[in-house]
Amino acid sequence: MPHPLLVTDAADARPIWLVTEETWTGVAEGLTPLARGFAAAQGFEPKAGRHVVLPDEAGGIAGVVLGIEGVGARRVDPFGPGRLSGGLPEGVYRFATPPADATLATLSWLLGAYAFRRYKKGPDRAARLVVPDGVDAEEVSRIAGAVALGRDLVNTPANDLLPDGLEAAARALAERHGAQVTVTTGDDLLGGNFPMIHAVGRASSVAPRLIDMVHGPEDGPKVTIVGKGVCFDTGGLNIKPDASMLLMKKDMGGAAAALALADMVMGSGLPIRLRVLVPAVENSISGSAFRPGDVLPSRKGLSVEIGNTDAEGRLVLADALALADEEAPDLVVDFATLTGAARVALGPDLPPFMTEDDALAADLDRLGAAVNDPVWRLPLWPPYASMLDSKVADINHISGGAFAGSITAALFLRRFVTAAKAHVHFDIYAWIPKALPGRPEGGEVQAARLIHALLKERYGR
Repeated sequence: MPHPLLVTDAADARPIWLVTEETWTGVAEGLTPLARGFAAAQGFEPKAGRHVVLPDEAGGIAGVVLGIEGVGARRVDPFGPGRLSGGLPEGVYRFATPPADATLATLSWLLGAYAFRRYKKGPDRAARLVVPDGVDAEEVSRIAGAVALGRDLVNTPANDLLPDGLEAAARALAERHGAQVTVTTGDDLLGGNFPMIHAVGRASSVAPRLIDMVHGPEDGPKVTIVGKGVCFDTGGLNIKPDASMLLMKKDMGGAAAALALADMVMGSGLPIRLRVLVPAVENSISGSAFRPGDVLPSRKGLSVEIGNTDAEGRLVLADALALADEEAPDLVVDFATLTGAARVALGPDLPPFMTEDDALAADLDRLGAAVNDPVWRLPLWPPYASMLDSKVADINHISGGAFAGSITAALFLRRFVTAAKAHVHFDIYAWIPKALPGRPEGGEVQAARLIHALLKERYGR
């Protein structure tokens, strides 16, 4: 069903004029003297992001004017209309000026209206939008719902979302779409040969686990999604300072992105054999916590020296990636809130990705721009692999230096994927520190819409 904020009946819908500095004069001339005078009195200027709600003669709303990027702008934000949906008065609105991309404008309306209401009540956001011509309301609604699922997971604090809670969320999603789920929990991880997932999560009072979801035809193209599910990261024995620990409820943002993507894919009915792997742990501290200097076995058979217990995400991902690799899928995608180095390099809004497949990289760059889910390629620079050398094990899981942290993390993960036809790693932030159009402050699902677009293009009917 379409999203409750979307309607098809345009009767009595209030117009939204999208204006630039070049077009504002023409639009203003068509307004009533009252509306035109009100805009002037409010000091409205047709600059990108500024808007004014115009009155009519009866004291109601005549319409809304929103400034957008004009001729010569370096970039036109297709999510610009998402600025409005969370703040307009209740009612139904329509675009009187066609947006540059009607589908993305509609999606931004839904994404911008998102609010996390589990613990704090607030006013319902009832600004509804008439679906523009040519927009698939069902598809846009599915994507918005999947993003909301992922945002809710990231925003939920660890006291209500530890590994058992993440498992419950995965099971609920699987039940909704008819997927199969198996979960390996606690000491069964050792018997199942997932020693690094067990080691990272064993200090918590809530047992670590590997969530394994499968959906779609067995003979379809095999696509496996791996999401880092560290539900809270203290840093372990290399404990984080308080400022760094404050947002660590979001360290399962990779799992949230994976589940959101799964929701999109299964809801779209793509004819692929989808597998979702989520190693779900809490990196806690107790007498059983793993230590710096420990040497851990791995599912791949590589021995791994622990350089720092605060780099736990790549350890749990490595065991899950090794499992994914065993059936040589057509594509392996992993999402992880992995390194601060990625944020230093590219900031919170632009996740880096790393792959050895140049054709895949080109598709990701193109589609990221097309669906406004931008990413940036970093190199898997082979000479940096020597930074992971260990004197006592096959590999150290961190470089130990200050340079190329995101790249060396990806090079570590690459050692565990050898049979898959293609592999791409996303080092996401999963958080919006300052609200953007269509992206409220808080938990965010990054790169999932992009991969959904890729799978639709490659495997859609």
